[in-house]
Amino acid sequence: MAHGLNGDALTEFLINGNIDEINKLIQFIHPTDILLAISQYEGNIIDLFQNLSPNIIADIIDEAEDEDKYNLLSIHSEIIQKKIIHEMSSDELVDLLESVSEDEAKNIMIKMDKEDVDGVKELLTYPAESAGGIMATEFISVKENMTIGDTLVYLQKEAPEAETSYYIYVSDENHLLKGVISLRDIVVSSFDVRISDIMNSNAMSIPVDMDQEEVGHIFEKYGFLTMPVVNESMQILGIVTADDIMGILSDEHTEDLYRLAGLQEDEKVTGSLKASVSSRLPWLFVNLVTAIMAAATVSLFEGTIQKVVALATFMPIVAGMGGNAGTQTLTIIIRSIALGEIDAKNSKKILLKEFGVGLCTGVSVGIAVALLGWFWEKNVVFGVVIGLSMVLNMMAATISGFAVPVVLKKLDIDPALASAVFVTTVTDVLGFFFFLGLATLFLPFLV
Repeated sequence: MAHGLNGDALTEFLINGNIDEINKLIQFIHPTDILLAISQYEGNIIDLFQNLSPNIIADIIDEAEDEDKYNLLSIHSEIIQKKIIHEMSSDELVDLLESVSEDEAKNIMIKMDKEDVDGVKELLTYPAESAGGIMATEFISVKENMTIGDTLVYLQKEAPEAETSYYIYVSDENHLLKGVISLRDIVVSSFDVRISDIMNSNAMSIPVDMDQEEVGHIFEKYGFLTMPVVNESMQILGIVTADDIMGILSDEHTEDLYRLAGLQEDEKVTGSLKASVSSRLPWLFVNLVTAIMAAATVSLFEGTIQKVVALATFMPIVAGMGGNAGTQTLTIIIRSIALGEIDAKNSKKILLKEFGVGLCTGVSVGIAVALLGWFWEKNVVFGVVIGLSMVLNMMAATISGFAVPVVLKKLDIDPALASAVFVTTVTDVLGFFFFLGLATLFLPFLV
């Protein structure tokens, strides 16, 4: 934490510190650290805000969880709330409005300037998880016929209100994106040089309707700090910044992780018992149905199991190893789908590769378990049965680990949400079927 202040020391500093000292040092303290101090403070949290300026409070509110944003705003007086809202950027205001009820949103918009209201209303028309839904409209744009001297004068006036001024976008009279120029290039160039002479006319942009996860992958690939958002006519509408994308990618990764486990992404360890039960129970019932399907498959071979009791000992091995193989493939494929690495051109190649992986790993594990079965039962046929069933099930597991998420994606169903259930069903049902079916086929040699 900045300046060696722990939570208690920061709290003491914010409440009892000299106002001049707070104003001097607060710029070196990250809003997240202040937010942590607020969450740990047992007194009236308004005490922690009394010496902070509206722009700092706006930054703190932006760092808060969605369900806490309005509470942190509403504890202030109406006058202070209006000042805080005025300091918030357009994308921050959209995040705030989307996290509150309709009545609370109206209460916030009453305190906004008409220009801000019009801008935010326009942003709210875009899907929340699109580039338009996450962009900020406070950006700096210059004309290509401006000189560096003109630009520097313009920046001194406009930069303080912008979301970021590291990159300056160049547009024409119709706001069409013409290029981009870095602040560094502006600073090192002579005053009489024109923007058109040093700008990069190959500026990459983001379509306004692009999904936020795809936007995140572009930022990851190219390492940009900001990117312009454009409409179909290439008019620049706003910008997306790297700090926003970091939060989005973190949320997307958390969502995928939770969904793979059959959990709602908004479930928290500090949440209520009711919320956790309602989040987990539906998928447990889905898993129960798949378990019944596996049990039904086993019941078809009860006679075989009664005659060769050792089969019951090895059944969990076949199903479990198939499940592990399926999960490995599933994890790789879901991640690749999320990153856009699988398309119509390479899907066949990837499927063949996964088939080969299933065959190689299945044969390797199958040989090991065959030797174990032979040693366990002193029966070579028993070893062949379990070894062969292991090969078949691990091949089925890797194929299903590829096919299930790909098919679900084509059906516009989130692969992370439902794939694990289907893959587990395949490996359990087919694993038992292969093992017990082969055992029934070779039953005379096993008894």
